[in-house]
Amino acid sequence: MSPSGMGMVVPEETPVRRARRTGAKPLSEPQVSRLSLYRRQLQARPLASPATIHSHALAALCGTSAAHVRRDLMTIGFNGSPARGYDVEQLIGAIGRELDDPDGQRAALVGVGQLGRALLDYFTTRRPNLRVAAAFDVDPAKTGRVIHGCRVWPLDDLAEVVREQGITVGVLTVPAEAVQEVAERMVAAGVVGFLNFAPVPLRLPARTFVEEMDITTSMERVAYFARALVAGGRRKDEHRAG
Repeated sequence: MSPSGMGMVVPEETPVRRARRTGAKPLSEPQVSRLSLYRRQLQARPLASPATIHSHALAALCGTSAAHVRRDLMTIGFNGSPARGYDVEQLIGAIGRELDDPDGQRAALVGVGQLGRALLDYFTTRRPNLRVAAAFDVDPAKTGRVIHGCRVWPLDDLAEVVREQGITVGVLTVPAEAVQEVAERMVAAGVVGFLNFAPVPLRLPARTFVEEMDITTSMERVAYFARALVAGGRRKDEHRAG
């Protein structure tokens, strides 16, 4: 009870709040990526799947090692049984408590082209704890509309909307020549995390986190190694034939 005799609501201690209070080290980027993948693969299992899963089975689903799985789950304080494995539903919940903000986290998307629309469709329907709350564009034909459940604002309104809605995550699907300026405007408005789809690396303050999604480079890497594999297969066939 509070000194006044009234009940006090204590906010849930999230992993981030706990880390700030205790000085504990936050999860590494690879750990966050693996935990996200674990949850996604567990949620995608058929309905008739067993209620528990062992570390080696989860590792096989995710293309990692059983040792990685066990270490990652120990890090978030989730333990299984050597005989039964991990309870799947409880594990999904534990990962959610680690990765998700219980109050929900809001993102802003800038650039409502074909890619931007696809991302709006995904994040407004499948990720309730991390949703795109506002979108921005310079095209008057797109602003003032609701696309996939998200209001599209003129880019000039970015700072005001971001501050009013407490947005901390930015998704950038704008042309390369505009992305740096747009990102700087978002930083000034309070955005600290960025998912950048433009083929230009952002130069932002150290207090921000940027995930670069260079689709062109990724496609070129895949194409190069596909050619290398095909060429290698041909050389082996020629060697066997000779």
